[in-house]
Amino acid sequence: MAVTIVLSVCFWHNITLFSHSGKSVHQLPIAEALPRLRQALTASRIIVEAPPGAGKSTWLPLWLLEQSGLAGRIIMLEPRRLAARSIAQYLAEQLGEEPGGRVGYRMRGESRIGRQTRLEVVTEGVLTRMLQADPELEGVGLLIFDEFHERSLQADLALAFALECQALREDLKIMVMSATLEGLALDRLLPDAETVSSAGRSFPVALHYQPRNLHSRLDEAMGRAILTTMELHPGSVLAFLPGEREIRAVRDWLSDRVASAVELRPLYGRLTLAEQRAAIAPVAAGRRKVVLATNVAETSLTIDGISIVVDSGLERQAQFDPAAGITRLQSRQIGQASATQRAGRAGRLQPGVCLRLWSQEQQARLAPRRPAEIEQSCLAGFVLECAAWGAEPERLPLLTPPPAAQLAAARRQLEGLGLLAGQQLTPFGRRVWQLGCEPWLGQLLLTAQAWQQQGRAGALADAVYLVALLEEGRLEKGPLSGQILARQGRLHPAARRWFKRLNQPDAAPVGQYLGPLLANACPDWVALLRQNSRYQLAGGLSADLPPDSPLTGKGMLAVAELSSNDKGIFIQGAEPVSVAQLQQFVPARFDERAHLQWDADADRVRAERQWCFGGLVLQRTPLTAISPEQKARCLLDEVVRRGWPALPLGEDARQYWLRLTLAGQKLADFGFEPCDENRWLAEAEHWLLPYLAGLGRWEELSRLDWAAIFRSRLDWSQQQLLDTLLPGWLELATGTRAAIRYRQGEDPVLPVQLQEMFGQSGSPELARGRVPLVLELLSPARRPLQVTRDLAAFWAGSYQDVKKEMKGRYPKHVWPDDPANTAPTRHTKRQMKH
Repeated sequence: MAVTIVLSVCFWHNITLFSHSGKSVHQLPIAEALPRLRQALTASRIIVEAPPGAGKSTWLPLWLLEQSGLAGRIIMLEPRRLAARSIAQYLAEQLGEEPGGRVGYRMRGESRIGRQTRLEVVTEGVLTRMLQADPELEGVGLLIFDEFHERSLQADLALAFALECQALREDLKIMVMSATLEGLALDRLLPDAETVSSAGRSFPVALHYQPRNLHSRLDEAMGRAILTTMELHPGSVLAFLPGEREIRAVRDWLSDRVASAVELRPLYGRLTLAEQRAAIAPVAAGRRKVVLATNVAETSLTIDGISIVVDSGLERQAQFDPAAGITRLQSRQIGQASATQRAGRAGRLQPGVCLRLWSQEQQARLAPRRPAEIEQSCLAGFVLECAAWGAEPERLPLLTPPPAAQLAAARRQLEGLGLLAGQQLTPFGRRVWQLGCEPWLGQLLLTAQAWQQQGRAGALADAVYLVALLEEGRLEKGPLSGQILARQGRLHPAARRWFKRLNQPDAAPVGQYLGPLLANACPDWVALLRQNSRYQLAGGLSADLPPDSPLTGKGMLAVAELSSNDKGIFIQGAEPVSVAQLQQFVPARFDERAHLQWDADADRVRAERQWCFGGLVLQRTPLTAISPEQKARCLLDEVVRRGWPALPLGEDARQYWLRLTLAGQKLADFGFEPCDENRWLAEAEHWLLPYLAGLGRWEELSRLDWAAIFRSRLDWSQQQLLDTLLPGWLELATGTRAAIRYRQGEDPVLPVQLQEMFGQSGSPELARGRVPLVLELLSPARRPLQVTRDLAAFWAGSYQDVKKEMKGRYPKHVWPDDPANTAPTRHTKRQMKH
């Protein structure tokens, strides 16, 4: 039985606003918040909370252009290309212009910017590159982060860079706009920001709950729900589905069941611009449309004529597996925030109705919101950007810290590609970063360019067309060379842009270098046929070809793309490659070794000499048999053999280990024992073996929570003592929680802004005075100024030299003559006055 609820909303009257051209725009609730917003613009950081329909994206930017207190250009970040283009077009129309006048937009491969442009709507990667190119953003007065509740990785990164930029340029203002602040915890990242809230503008939406039988097909259930709702209610339909595959299935199911006056329009990220515009454009009089969309339609876009929403309650989320090195696309239940956003689409322009294919009880149990992208993405590009910026990811001002396992996997990948050495970009890595694409694709392009210069004609053309194909998506069954040949005309514009970027003339692909190039860029994805259509990958994974693939039976493949679902991992795009080609083009990946291997099929450990490409064994020579005892403890023995430095410890675990080590040295009278790595490994059977259950590969050790494992060796009272006497952070007089950095064999360090230590005559100490803290005094830009163990001596001595140098560089900050008797602060002079 369906359950019906009327969604409570606000409808605003009698607020008519006008654009620069004098044309009347929509009656917008954001107008009521303008006095508060005008006052908030005196601050350097502003948070705007306004639900869809308030006008924060479609009118507020024009109002900001008119504010005399805002000098310079305004850059507004939109997380989605379609939204960025549509919003820029709409804002320009309000001024009686086309994009490229006072309002423009910029995204990868497309730009409409002119000399008169004061408001730029940009997509995520563009803003990051703008900050990288000019860390002070000269000429920019305001940065706007729109739809921040979507928590995209690039938005988080760009905001972190912008906050560091603001430390150098206090006149730069940052505005974060979100449909909701609930659960975002922006107050932790922006504690001094002024917050302005606005109500939304929406019409009543009647909510109906009609649980779907989970054993039924989604396309049929959604199709029937759409038809039934259209019979009962007027208007067009916006139907939310998890992904492109489900959209095609529902469209096929509906195609011969809807009336001829009904248009079926898909809407998802990989559609062409024309197809996307057709989905959001109004239909002719007397016609209706059904827009089948992913969550790309949740926010930002207003689709004409929509008064009905049919929601599957599902979305497709990417989940990176750092141990396997692949991103798995998984369909999962949406969160409450997404459900609210989707339902609201039915009431943007008139009263509407939303049919949810789940129960009201399930609604109450939904998670509040989807996880932040930084928590579940491959971070290779993120780490590359951080290295180019000159910052460690762990120390950036991020709303959500990057997971240690993802960071470790990203660094391994970048180091394997020759792009990163420690925390620094290699010269080759900087060239790859300058290309502005995925790191492995950049490596592939520059490797091909080097091969071309060595006389391997056609290598660069193969690489360029391969990158164009992969960036377009829509890979089909069969060799990549055949797909490139079939789509060469369509791929040519994208290929031409890459040729131009690499300063090379256009050329036609030859196809012979695709396999070697992929094997060089993705050596872990070289696949060896095991049986039927199943392949073993050099990185340790097993994957299958899709049914009826033309690649079936090929002995070796260089894989470009993997996909996964609940049935396993599948090779989505690949090119045949031979051992001879690998020996010629990727010789460094071959090695011969004695190997102790757990054979899952035979349920035994086997010792043999192997000739391998990565993890692929190409030839085997048996060695002397090993004992049953060694077989039973294979993985544990491997841990002990490699030693403590080989353990995949993240930064949290490393810091916890250093705290334990220090406690063993300084707090023996509190019951803490000395921490010796060799001793711990000798006792690994007792503390580690229980956690190895179910693990079969070394890479899987990175999934373990090593900090929790170390902590489990302490009883509850010792855990509390450690957190009290040797804490992970220290609360300063200014309220800042400063993280302590513990070091092997040295006293711990407290990085802290110099101004926050004013008024302190002595240096802090830990463990009841037994452990001194080394102070790393930082500039307002959080760059090291002085390292001291004696704060009083610093105030009396070298502080005056630091003051002379820094006062001219940071004139807006406090540099008193008597810092020891000055109140600590984290604010500028102007902020202190307010």
